[in-house]
Amino acid sequence: MSIKQELSNLLYGVREKRPLVHHITNYVTVNDCANIVLAIGASPVMADEIHEVEDMVSIANALVLNLGTLNERTVKSMLVAGKKANELGIPVIFDPVGVGATTYRTEIASKIIDEVEISVLSGNISEIKTIAGLGGTTKGVDASLEDMAGLENVEKVGKMARDLSSKLNCTIAITGAVDVITDGDKGFYVCNGHEMLSTITGTGCMCTSLIGSFCGVTDDYLNATTAGIMSMGIAGERAYGSLRQGNIGSGSFRAKLLDMVFMLTGGDLAKEGKVYEM
Repeated sequence: MSIKQELSNLLYGVREKRPLVHHITNYVTVNDCANIVLAIGASPVMADEIHEVEDMVSIANALVLNLGTLNERTVKSMLVAGKKANELGIPVIFDPVGVGATTYRTEIASKIIDEVEISVLSGNISEIKTIAGLGGTTKGVDASLEDMAGLENVEKVGKMARDLSSKLNCTIAITGAVDVITDGDKGFYVCNGHEMLSTITGTGCMCTSLIGSFCGVTDDYLNATTAGIMSMGIAGERAYGSLRQGNIGSGSFRAKLLDMVFMLTGGDLAKEGKVYEM
């Protein structure tokens, strides 16, 4: 079976099983993340109160942790939920948004990685370079222009991802013009997407939520991560294509993006996916 057929089957699995994806995420994108999970066919729950996170993650199929709007209260909840997920064998998907921008944010990301067994670590090139100890230059919560230029050397980025994957024993995803996904052994490059995705806030967070949705139906986290990233990329391409030339704005694109995720089929992944083995 080809990799694209395997990814297609995962989408059918999400639609059939409707996995519950527990989020402890940021308040800027929480609504977008919930809606994109619903659009792909999964079920979102946004619960960050420390007194209920253990109970909530116990009934979930995946846990998504996102550092976007960092605060001490939710950090405690992330650690409690993450450890409970580990105890129950529930995959933990970690998006270290903006790591490297401040000392505190970097320390918290390291604490979560040290204390919680992460299944998938997903971030932009600057965030992943910071976690790898290679001096990423995060611009707020975005990748810096200097780091993005490094994506031109995709093989070098792939090696960095492989090394970090082996070190942390988890799947690594580096999102960008070319997405790099690896479990330290196998890996893929995904070339779907459109530059309009960078004009609206939260597409990285939404992509992580899609990854969580796919992780909720398989223990092959490499394929699940690839499927989530490819789904976002294809939806971005379709959203742009559905808007008339000359009448394209970020607000319209945002709405169309959600529509295109909702209408996505396994056949679309097989036909339109641009995925290549590392």
